[in-house]
Parts: sequence; structure tokens; C-alpha cells
Amino acid sequence: MLKILKGPLGFIAVSVFLAIMGITIVIPVLPFIVGEYVPASKIALWVSIILSIYAFCQFFAAPVLGAISDRVGRKPVLVFCLIGSSLGYLVFGIGGALWVLVLGRVIDGITGGDISTIFAYVADSTKPEERGRVYGILGGIGGIAFMVGPAIGGLAGQFSLSAPLFLAAGVVFITALWGIFFLPESLSAENRASHFDAKHLNPFAPFAHVADSRKLATVFATSFLFFFAATMMQANFSVYLKDLLSFGPGMVGIVLIGVGLMDILSQGFLSGKLMPIFGERRLAEIGLAINAVGFLLLGAIAFFPSIPLLIAGVIVFNLGDGLYQPSANGLIANAAPAGMQGSIQGASQGTQSVARVIGPLVSAGVYALGASLPYAAGCFLVLVGFGVLMTMFGARPTPQRA
Repeated sequence: MLKILKGPLGFIAVSVFLAIMGITIVIPVLPFIVGEYVPASKIALWVSIILSIYAFCQFFAAPVLGAISDRVGRKPVLVFCLIGSSLGYLVFGIGGALWVLVLGRVIDGITGGDISTIFAYVADSTKPEERGRVYGILGGIGGIAFMVGPAIGGLAGQFSLSAPLFLAAGVVFITALWGIFFLPESLSAENRASHFDAKHLNPFAPFAHVADSRKLATVFATSFLFFFAATMMQANFSVYLKDLLSFGPGMVGIVLIGVGLMDILSQGFLSGKLMPIFGERRLAEIGLAINAVGFLLLGAIAFFPSIPLLIAGVIVFNLGDGLYQPSANGLIANAAPAGMQGSIQGASQGTQSVARVIGPLVSAGVYALGASLPYAAGCFLVLVGFGVLMTMFGARPTPQRA
């Protein structure tokens, strides 16, 4: 792990840690902030709307930012995205009205290309056979941040609901400064896109290349279903815990620490060990199957509210998540055409954004009909994705050993 993260990728690892920590700081307090502006019966709906607004803006911005990074380099785009996120958190923390919260998410969304740019940076800096493992390690580092962020957010939220937002703004701004002064550029001049014109401002343009590649189209379709299901769960998870187990911000933060621990284990350790044995595609299938079981366990809390069942659900769900994501990221990076790594990664993030637009809205409506239904629906979507990945690739691949 340390050998892989030497040099420029070490800076990327720090950037991932600070960026993810900035995001997860706010999770424990989000429903409580929204609750200051809407009736209790509308909290789940408005949390979902706010999450969807961010994803809607990101869908249009991420592919364009990816194309820009193919032309001008990864570093300036990454720094721009981080500064925008910092400003978005600051506006959200100031609050004062529901429209101000929405404005904060819009600002964050239109500059939301940092993760896709980071993935493109990794693809620039690593060999194809190393990418899945590096994505897994970065996922594990993100897991550490996911563990630290909610703990800080839950504690800060005990004093002021806005405090975690201001902390997030500061943390992400520090990440931007780190990039400005210490992050080297990964995309050499000879490997950059030869031109940039009006067609690159079309957020749908990269999807034409995805449609032309059976491998990319398959992974994109599977990832859409996976993130649609995951976002349905994430959008109402804190509300779910609040309603069924009477958890406050502190307890929600503790649960998210457990999520971070599982990310460290599954993405940072297990995926790297298992990928050379099973190959990226088969490990992605295994991850989806395990993730579906996790959905069922979490949904069962609606019928049998208990902390042991919650612990089991979090472990199984995030084990599957941690095996699938780095495998899918590796498949996408290795299938991207030359000179289009940023565009394809932006399209990948755009696909996730569509799922994050639809998922929270569907989750809010389904949750009103039954607390367990978003989890049952999530299980179904993940199993459909499992079937797509198995059938659309054709013959089963031979495992590749590192």
C-alpha cells in the first residue's frame, strides 16, 4: 500500500481523505438542519430534494469538467472543484432560509467534478493492472475519512447544527490549498486532448463513446442500478435510524463510523487481496450479491428494531459495496479510450448523479408507504445489476493474477 501511494498518489490520497471527511462531517446533522425550516412530516422529503438538487447539478457539470481536464490538465479542475465545494458548505452553514440551503447545494453541485478528476488522475499515473487496487486503497482511505468525519460532525452538532458545515468548508478549502501548492500535474502535454470546442460543453457527449463500447455500457448500466439503490438507502438512512431506533446526531455519527471501518476493511484491504484472484468483473459480481443481502438485513430493522440487526446489516452492506466499487472503477478506467479518461470518468460520475437525483425522490415516496420498502427496492435493483453484469459481458473471464 505504501509503495503504491508514493509520490503524486500520496497527495491524491490526502486529498481524498480531506474531501470525504468534509462531506461526511455534515451527514449526522442534515435532517436536523432541514427540520428547522419544514414540518417534521416533510423532513425526509426535503432531505431527499436537497440531495437530489446537488446530484442534478453535478450530472451536467461533471462530464464537462472531465472534458476540460482532458484539455487543460487535472490539477486546475480539481482545485476549482474543491474551492466551489468549500463555498457551497459555507453558504449551507449560514442558512437562514430553505432557499439558502438549496443555493449552497447548487454551488457545490456545479463544481462537483472532484472525484471523477481524482479517478482520472489515478488512471494517468498507474498501469492498467494496478488501477483497481489503487482505487480500492483510496476507497479504504475514504473509509477512514468516513469514520472520522461523522464523529467530528456528531460532536460538533451537539453545540451548533451549523458548526459541522463551517468545519467542512474549512477542511475542503485546506484540500484546495494543498492541491495548489503540492499536487503535481498528472496529464502530460502530449497526452492531452488536441482541442476543446462547443461540443465538449454538451454533458451528453461522452455518453456516445460509452454506447459504442459494450464493456463500458455494461458497467455503466450496472453502476447506475447500484448507485440508484445505494442512494435510496443513504437518502433516508439517518431519518430511518431516527424514526425506528430514536437515534440522535451522536448515534448516527457512531453508525457512520462503523460504515467507515467496513470501507477500510473491504476497499482498502480485501478488494486488493481478492482482485488478483477473481478478476475485476467477477469480484464486482460478488460485491453486488453481498450488497443485496445487506439491503435485506437493513430493511428487516423495520420489523425487528434492534441494534444487533443494524450492526449485521451495516457490515454486510458495506462489505459488498467495498468489493464492487473499486472493481467497477477499474473496469471503467481500463476501457476508456485514449485521451478521454477525464470525459469518461466525468460521464461515470454523471451517471451516478442521475441515480442520486432519482434515488432520494423515489426513496422519500416509497418510505411514506413503508419504512422497509426503500431497502426491498434497493435489493431488487442490485440483483438486476448483478444479472446485467453476468449476462451482457458474454463468456465469463479468466481470473487475472497480478
